[in-house]
Amino acid sequence: MRIRVAFAGLLLCGAFAHAQLVDRDPDWKEAAAPPPPAVQTTRLLPIEMRGSVLRWGVDPASISLGPDGVVRYVVVAQSDSGTVNALHEGLRCRTAESTVYARHSGGRWVPVVDREWKPVHGDGTRLHTLVIARNGACLGHAPNRSAEQIARDLAAPADTRFRPELR
Repeated sequence: MRIRVAFAGLLLCGAFAHAQLVDRDPDWKEAAAPPPPAVQTTRLLPIEMRGSVLRWGVDPASISLGPDGVVRYVVVAQSDSGTVNALHEGLRCRTAESTVYARHSGGRWVPVVDREWKPVHGDGTRLHTLVIARNGACLGHAPNRSAEQIARDLAAPADTRFRPELR
Protein backbone atom coordinates (compact mmCIF):
# COMPACT_ATOMS: atom_id res chain seq x y z
CA MET A 1 0.00 0.00 0.00
CA ARG A 2 2.79 2.43 0.90
CA ILE A 3 4.42 1.81 -2.46
CA ARG A 4 1.19 2.69 -4.26
CA VAL A 5 0.80 5.91 -2.25
CA ALA A 6 4.42 6.86 -2.91
CA PHE A 7 4.04 6.07 -6.61
CA ALA A 8 0.82 8.12 -6.79
CA GLY A 9 2.64 10.99 -5.09
CA LEU A 10 5.47 10.82 -7.62
CA LEU A 11 3.00 10.82 -10.50
CA LEU A 12 1.23 13.84 -9.05
CA CYS A 13 4.52 15.72 -8.61
CA GLY A 14 5.49 14.87 -12.17
CA ALA A 15 2.16 16.14 -13.47
CA PHE A 16 2.62 19.45 -11.62
CA ALA A 17 6.18 19.83 -12.95
CA HIS A 18 5.03 19.06 -16.49
CA ALA A 19 2.20 21.60 -16.19
CA GLN A 20 4.75 24.28 -15.32
CA LEU A 21 6.62 23.70 -18.59
CA VAL A 22 3.66 23.39 -20.95
CA ASP A 23 2.30 26.48 -22.62
CA ARG A 24 -1.10 27.19 -21.14
CA ASP A 25 -2.13 29.42 -24.04
CA PRO A 26 -2.54 27.26 -27.16
CA ASP A 27 -3.83 30.31 -29.08
CA TRP A 28 -0.60 32.28 -28.56
CA LYS A 29 0.76 33.87 -31.73
CA GLU A 30 4.19 35.41 -32.02
CA ALA A 31 4.27 39.04 -33.13
CA ALA A 32 6.66 40.09 -35.87
CA ALA A 33 10.11 40.81 -34.51
CA PRO A 34 11.53 44.24 -35.28
CA PRO A 35 14.70 44.27 -37.37
CA PRO A 36 17.88 44.15 -35.30
CA PRO A 37 19.63 47.48 -34.75
CA ALA A 38 23.21 48.21 -35.72
CA VAL A 39 25.60 46.44 -33.36
CA GLN A 40 27.19 48.73 -30.81
CA THR A 41 29.72 47.78 -28.17
CA THR A 42 30.01 50.89 -26.02
CA ARG A 43 26.94 51.05 -23.76
CA LEU A 44 26.37 47.34 -23.19
CA LEU A 45 24.87 46.10 -19.94
CA PRO A 46 27.40 43.47 -18.85
CA ILE A 47 26.17 39.99 -18.04
CA GLU A 48 28.37 37.72 -15.98
CA MET A 49 29.16 34.48 -17.74
CA ARG A 50 31.35 32.51 -15.35
CA GLY A 51 33.97 30.45 -17.10
CA SER A 52 33.64 32.29 -20.41
CA VAL A 53 36.67 33.93 -22.02
CA LEU A 54 34.29 36.33 -23.79
CA ARG A 55 32.82 39.57 -22.45
CA TRP A 56 29.03 39.46 -22.77
CA GLY A 57 26.55 42.31 -22.73
CA VAL A 58 23.05 43.36 -23.75
CA ASP A 59 22.43 46.50 -25.81
CA PRO A 60 19.90 48.40 -23.65
CA ALA A 61 18.54 50.28 -26.67
CA SER A 62 17.62 46.97 -28.32
CA ILE A 63 15.43 45.68 -25.48
CA SER A 64 11.72 45.49 -26.27
CA LEU A 65 8.70 43.78 -24.79
CA GLY A 66 6.19 42.78 -27.44
CA PRO A 67 2.42 42.46 -27.16
CA ASP A 68 3.00 38.69 -27.41
CA GLY A 69 4.98 38.73 -24.14
CA VAL A 70 8.31 38.11 -25.87
CA VAL A 71 11.35 40.02 -24.62
CA ARG A 72 13.59 40.83 -27.58
CA TYR A 73 17.16 42.13 -27.38
CA VAL A 74 20.63 42.02 -28.90
CA VAL A 75 23.32 40.23 -26.92
CA VAL A 76 26.96 40.84 -27.81
CA ALA A 77 29.99 38.63 -27.10
CA GLN A 78 33.47 40.14 -27.46
CA SER A 79 36.86 38.47 -27.33
CA ASP A 80 40.07 40.04 -26.05
CA SER A 81 41.30 40.16 -29.65
CA GLY A 82 38.38 42.43 -30.59
CA THR A 83 36.19 39.90 -32.39
CA VAL A 84 32.52 40.77 -31.94
CA ASN A 85 29.61 38.38 -32.31
CA ALA A 86 26.00 39.35 -31.73
CA LEU A 87 22.64 37.62 -31.61
CA HIS A 88 19.18 39.13 -31.99
CA GLU A 89 17.12 36.95 -29.65
CA GLY A 90 13.62 36.53 -28.34
CA LEU A 91 12.87 35.18 -24.86
CA ARG A 92 9.50 33.81 -23.85
CA CYS A 93 9.45 33.83 -20.05
CA ARG A 94 6.12 32.00 -19.88
CA THR A 95 7.61 28.84 -21.39
CA ALA A 96 11.33 29.43 -20.60
CA GLU A 97 12.18 29.26 -24.31
CA SER A 98 14.22 31.43 -26.62
CA THR A 99 14.83 31.82 -30.30
CA VAL A 100 17.52 33.49 -32.40
CA TYR A 101 16.15 35.81 -35.09
CA ALA A 102 19.51 36.79 -36.59
CA ARG A 103 23.27 36.44 -36.11
CA HIS A 104 25.71 39.27 -36.75
CA SER A 105 28.46 37.96 -38.96
CA GLY A 106 30.93 39.66 -41.26
CA GLY A 107 29.63 43.11 -40.40
CA ARG A 108 25.98 42.35 -41.20
CA TRP A 109 22.93 40.66 -39.76
CA VAL A 110 22.10 37.25 -41.19
CA PRO A 111 18.53 36.06 -40.51
CA VAL A 112 18.17 32.57 -39.06
CA VAL A 113 16.25 30.34 -41.43
CA ASP A 114 13.88 27.76 -39.92
CA ARG A 115 14.38 29.12 -36.44
CA GLU A 116 12.87 27.32 -33.47
CA TRP A 117 11.88 28.09 -29.90
CA LYS A 118 14.19 26.05 -27.66
CA PRO A 119 14.35 25.64 -23.88
CA VAL A 120 16.82 27.94 -22.14
CA HIS A 121 17.61 25.11 -19.71
CA GLY A 122 19.49 22.07 -20.81
CA ASP A 123 22.43 21.76 -23.14
CA GLY A 124 24.28 24.94 -22.13
CA THR A 125 24.14 26.62 -25.54
CA ARG A 126 21.59 29.09 -24.18
CA LEU A 127 23.30 29.80 -20.88
CA HIS A 128 23.65 33.51 -21.67
CA THR A 129 19.88 33.62 -22.29
CA LEU A 130 19.21 31.98 -18.94
CA VAL A 131 21.40 34.59 -17.23
CA ILE A 132 19.52 37.40 -19.00
CA ALA A 133 16.18 35.86 -17.99
CA ARG A 134 17.15 35.50 -14.35
CA ASN A 135 18.88 38.87 -14.03
CA GLY A 136 16.18 41.12 -15.40
CA ALA A 137 14.13 39.94 -18.36
CA CYS A 138 11.76 37.63 -16.48
CA LEU A 139 9.94 37.67 -13.16
CA GLY A 140 9.39 33.97 -12.71
CA HIS A 141 7.34 32.87 -15.73
CA ALA A 142 6.30 36.40 -16.71
CA PRO A 143 8.23 39.13 -18.48
CA ASN A 144 9.45 42.04 -16.41
CA ARG A 145 7.19 45.12 -16.49
CA SER A 146 8.78 47.05 -19.36
CA ALA A 147 11.86 47.30 -21.55
CA GLU A 148 13.08 50.15 -19.35
CA GLN A 149 12.65 48.05 -16.18
CA ILE A 150 14.44 45.12 -17.80
CA ALA A 151 17.39 47.39 -18.63
CA ARG A 152 17.42 48.81 -15.07
CA ASP A 153 17.38 45.35 -13.51
CA LEU A 154 20.09 44.01 -15.83
CA ALA A 155 22.26 47.01 -14.87
CA ALA A 156 21.52 46.82 -11.13
CA PRO A 157 23.68 45.05 -8.56
CA ALA A 158 22.34 41.60 -7.75
CA ASP A 159 21.02 42.61 -4.32
CA THR A 160 18.84 45.41 -5.75
CA ARG A 161 17.40 43.73 -8.85
CA PHE A 162 13.61 43.68 -8.96
CA ARG A 163 13.51 46.11 -6.02
CA PRO A 164 12.89 49.64 -7.36
CA GLU A 165 12.65 51.09 -3.83
CA LEU A 166 16.38 50.38 -3.37
CA ARG A 167 17.50 52.19 -6.50
